Amino acid sequence: MEKVKYKYLDTKVLQVVETLSVGSAIAKIVGANAAKYDTFDSTVNMWVFEETVNGRKLTEIINTDHENLKYLPGHKLPSNVLAVPDLAESVKGADILIFVVPHQFIVRVCDTIKDHIKKDAVGMSLIKGVDAGPEGLKLISEVIRGKLGITVTVLMGANIANEVAEEKFCETTIGCRDKAFGPMLKELMQTINFRVTVVEESDVVEICGALKNIVAVGAGFCDGLGFGDNTKAAVIRLGLMEMIAFARLFCTNCQVSPATFLESCGIADLITTCYGGRNRKVGEAFAKTGKSIEQLENELLNGQKLQGPATASEVHQILKDKNMVEKFPLFTAVHQICFNGHSVTDFIKCLQNHPEHI
Repeated sequence: MEKVKYKYLDTKVLQVVETLSVGSAIAKIVGANAAKYDTFDSTVNMWVFEETVNGRKLTEIINTDHENLKYLPGHKLPSNVLAVPDLAESVKGADILIFVVPHQFIVRVCDTIKDHIKKDAVGMSLIKGVDAGPEGLKLISEVIRGKLGITVTVLMGANIANEVAEEKFCETTIGCRDKAFGPMLKELMQTINFRVTVVEESDVVEICGALKNIVAVGAGFCDGLGFGDNTKAAVIRLGLMEMIAFARLFCTNCQVSPATFLESCGIADLITTCYGGRNRKVGEAFAKTGKSIEQLENELLNGQKLQGPATASEVHQILKDKNMVEKFPLFTAVHQICFNGHSVTDFIKCLQNHPEHI
């Protein structure tokens, strides 16, 4: 007889949908906790886009050597994490679906799995981005919910993948409107060195995770131009101002409290991303080399996708439709520099002329 603590779980199978380093880092945590607690089935399926690495299939490497040699080399995954190359097959029977893919691919992923998932499954999105369609702003959790018809929660925080995998202490935030799911998801994700806080302002948590990548690109511009920590502090402060203002404008279905921006998903993730991470790295290289974002992505990211410029473009479209472009000069400058040929030095002008209040 299966041991099921939570009445909304019919089985205990978990599913990690992933292609990125952070997906493997989270799979390491989920695999360890699934093996530790009777709440969950011990086997964790991890969908892996099949690639060849050193003449071997990546799924074979993960299942034999228990290491994602492409995206998280040097870190062992628990032996109960099973790499599955067939996306539709990987989700069958899963009660919890954890989404860790570039936000540009989420629609395709959902279309592939929608006829193969349990209707009462619970989703958790770690995807940092937004979707700007004809209906305006859509959070990625909304896209998943709309495509699959399931409950969707989010996890965002200052969680650089290598540090998580190395089990260095960090915090994270789960945004979960339905209090019933909070204890289960916290048990699934929390370890002694990965502290989880659960809050109900799910939309705000997700907005923070998307917008901080735009700010980090700007921080990278400053690094590439040779400015120091004082300038970067201004980027972080002004970027946070725009993040809060954007959330208040567009998160109309929930309260937007300042306390959420003090969680790991807010100021902590913003600081971490502006000092490390691939958005800052590519922003710096862009300022130094003059190469395109696409070219730098191919050269520097080992097959991973950059979120900051794409999110800046989508946010710009949303602000343009609302006639609010001028109210968000930092977000706008990142978009104009990345895609419209504006000089990277314009970013400093944006800081110098930024309004005191938004």
